[in-house]
Amino acid sequence: MRTLSVVKAVLAAAAVAAAPLVCHAESSVQTGAATATTGATAHVDFQITIPKFLYLRVGNGSAYTTGTYAANPTVDQITWAPTAAQVGTGTAIAGTGGDLTGGVETAAIVSNSGNVTLNATTSGQLSDGAGDNISFAQITTTASSNTTGTVLPAPVLVDGATSANVVINAPATKVIKQDAKWAFAYANTVTPPAGVYGGVNTNNSRVTYTATMP
Repeated sequence: MRTLSVVKAVLAAAAVAAAPLVCHAESSVQTGAATATTGATAHVDFQITIPKFLYLRVGNGSAYTTGTYAANPTVDQITWAPTAAQVGTGTAIAGTGGDLTGGVETAAIVSNSGNVTLNATTSGQLSDGAGDNISFAQITTTASSNTTGTVLPAPVLVDGATSANVVINAPATKVIKQDAKWAFAYANTVTPPAGVYGGVNTNNSRVTYTATMP
């Protein structure tokens, strides 16, 4: 019986020795004389994964200045209604509407992966649906300072095509944060036939702004 007890004890000790370690934190123990300096070390590895992101706002949108980058489906409309005395005089007319009112929109780009390319696409000239048109060359965009030190430039609108690219160069940090107030005006240098040109996503009214980055 004594021999059996000894065998059981040996087997139990072997099982404990073979059991996997389940404690993942590192530790170490150092011993020494009471008068000697003793040190011990332990290690921890850290990892942070930052997603690539690109935020574009023209008009209504989330509060990017406080770090809120969210989608907003609202599409603003800028309108003009010159009087008969104003038509074709060459005096530019400020728009109505925009999230900042007076035909002025908030424009912003925030990104974290290098240079950003910005452009604007239209599907044709503004139409009245009856065969008459007004060129997008009659709509100008003036960018002015908003909240960032660098003003975000605005693409120049063209008819039925994508504008020339505006390239926003990233600093060494690869992080871009630029905004502006984009003021839209009607140049008013032509006298078109009477009619309503454009509208709400009709008669080539919509401009699509696109930002891309590597």
